[in-house]
Amino acid sequence: MTKLKSNNDNFFERVYEIVCQIPEGKVTSYGAIAKALGAARSARMVGWAMNASHNLEDVPAHRVVNRIGMLSGKHHFDGTNLMQQLLENEGIKVIDNQIIDFDKHFWEPNF
Repeated sequence: MTKLKSNNDNFFERVYEIVCQIPEGKVTSYGAIAKALGAARSARMVGWAMNASHNLEDVPAHRVVNRIGMLSGKHHFDGTNLMQQLLENEGIKVIDNQIIDFDKHFWEPNF
C-alpha cells in the first residue's frame, strides 16, 4: 500500500531542497525560505520543517536562523551549543546566540 503524502510533507521537502543549497559559511532565515517558496507568510511552517529535520543528516539545519540572525532553533540540536559549534566550524562567529556580521553571512535563496 502506498502512503499518500500530505501537503506538509511536500512543503517540508521543498524547504529541505532549499536548505541543502545554502553554501557552507552562509546562513538564511525562515522567512527568506518561505518567500523563495512563494509562501512569504509561512516562516513558522518553515520552522516546523526544520524541527522535523532532526534525522536528516544531509540537511544543514544549523544554517537556518531567524530574521535578525539569532539561533532561534538551537534547542532542537543535541547539546546546548551544537548549532553554534557547527556555524563556528564554518567560520561564522556567534556571540550570545547572535550571528556577528549577519548581513555578510546571509544567503538569499533565489528561485
